[in-house]
Amino acid sequence: MRTLRSTRRLGRSGIEVSALGMGCWAIGGPWAEGSTPLGWGAVDDEESVRAVRRALDLGVTFFDTADTYGAGHGERILGRALAGRRHEAVVATKWGYTFDEQARQATGKDASPTYLRRAVHDSLRRLGTGWIDLYQLHLADLPVARGQDLVGTLEELVADGLIRAYGWSTDRPDRAAAFGRDAPHAAAVQHNLSVLRDAPDMLAVCNRYDLAGINRGPLGMGLLTGKYGPGSTLPRDDIRGWTSGWLEWFRGGRPAPEWLRRVEAARAALTADGRTLAQGALGWLWARSDRTIPIPGCRTVAQVEENAAALAWGPLEPDHFVEVERQLAALRAAALRAVDRPYWPSPMQPVAVS
Repeated sequence: MRTLRSTRRLGRSGIEVSALGMGCWAIGGPWAEGSTPLGWGAVDDEESVRAVRRALDLGVTFFDTADTYGAGHGERILGRALAGRRHEAVVATKWGYTFDEQARQATGKDASPTYLRRAVHDSLRRLGTGWIDLYQLHLADLPVARGQDLVGTLEELVADGLIRAYGWSTDRPDRAAAFGRDAPHAAAVQHNLSVLRDAPDMLAVCNRYDLAGINRGPLGMGLLTGKYGPGSTLPRDDIRGWTSGWLEWFRGGRPAPEWLRRVEAARAALTADGRTLAQGALGWLWARSDRTIPIPGCRTVAQVEENAAALAWGPLEPDHFVEVERQLAALRAAALRAVDRPYWPSPMQPVAVS
């Protein structure tokens, strides 16, 4: 078994976090844009509080949320769970989307410095804390120049002691590079990364600019837990239960068959040494890069316990890591032969970062 250092540095900030975080989107509970659900369905707030506290007990110190999760409710629940233990935790939240707390409705977006200042104070109030450790721009495709225009305000918030560091939640390497290159207290980029979807270009940005890679979707929105199969159907109040252009892993409330094939192709290698599928998927991320901090979503104590147990297993063994890539490469090759074109970008193909 390969040893995993229990903490990792949050980029160039010097902040130490657990190598595993807890994603807090699901504990926000229901919220929507019009009639379109944006949450993961109904939750038990008391179980959410127990899950956060159990994570702390098991050595998970990094908690990632956003002001818009549950239209503010997610921050309130996280703040309640951390009451009396705030000093044990590193809290990351996000801003950029606007919402109506009472109606639990998303209402739009605002990338202005004025809104940024208002949003940080609102998040501090909901979280019940005097500072935010990592404050992340949530607008993934905001033009680079507009993102850079916010750096001055973010630096003022650092100087005021309201935030310790900041980053961008985006899958666009040029956005991450802009913060990494030009923003003094930028520490991280939050991006999609999993066995199912590698991100070599983003990892190259992290390496070049000394940023942490906070991995959203590390378990494929549940596909890499083994819980879902071809016959699974998600409820309509779950964001995975409706068809969305950006939600590639599910279609019409069901797991997409092509993604299930990839899960099955990797399953044997991910679980070869006795790990669960989810624990193997987390181990793959730690083996992929020493900058990765996966944040699997949890809303129950049982989910927290299974994910936290992956820390003891550590990174996936090198031969198992290679076997995962071999199996997935064979699946890509078969798809190429079937349709005469790639349906899935090959991982492990980093490109130069300017």
